[in-house]
Amino acid sequence: MTTLAPSILLNQDKSTEPVISVRHLDYYFGKGELRKQALYDINLDINAGEIVIMTGPSGSGKTTLLSLMGGLRSVQEGNLSILGQEMNGISKGKMLDVRRQIGYIFQAHNLLTFLSAKQNVRMSLELHDEYLAQDLDNIAVQMLESVGLGDRVNYYPDKLSGGQKQRVAIARALVSRPKIVLADEPTAALDKQSGRDVVEVMQRLAKEQDCTILLVTHDNRILDIADRIIYLEDGRLSDADEV
Repeated sequence: MTTLAPSILLNQDKSTEPVISVRHLDYYFGKGELRKQALYDINLDINAGEIVIMTGPSGSGKTTLLSLMGGLRSVQEGNLSILGQEMNGISKGKMLDVRRQIGYIFQAHNLLTFLSAKQNVRMSLELHDEYLAQDLDNIAVQMLESVGLGDRVNYYPDKLSGGQKQRVAIARALVSRPKIVLADEPTAALDKQSGRDVVEVMQRLAKEQDCTILLVTHDNRILDIADRIIYLEDGRLSDADEV
């Protein structure tokens, strides 16, 4: 298979403790005779401030792995450490603590249509006790300005373009300054320029906040933003320069 892109090493002055560490992770769907393995012996480390793109064919397990890393599925076999917290056997309370440190961006922007752009972003802040004594509207507006939507803060989603909706989703994901952002096909529904704009905003804000990004995509036009590219096929993971 043709190499997608080189695997680029991080600067060595980054923290040596990975924010995501996966060891011998397996995952299955179904039970009994219908049980089917989706992930096979996944091993992966992702470091602070790194932008990693995960690519591969549809149905290869990318979204399943991403959802495990985001605490949206429970670990079945193997070990998965997120921000130093082992996720295998984790309690619901600790799971919630981990989720609060993660921002999520999906192909469907998942904005609440009855809330304005500012209100959608503000809602994310309301989930974090440390922000409640602050001016949430002002923080939300500043974040929207940082993604180029300062003139759209009071617009509702049905008045925004696809690219603008994804920018609101990025603002919502990053406004609480998460340590990790997980993005699942964030450019799939966008044209070339809008998709490029969206990932460049993500790239800039992640570097400013020293936030780690794991981005799942089929979009070959954005692979160059990555520090490293990994490849998942048939539930098995490899670096892009190994395939």
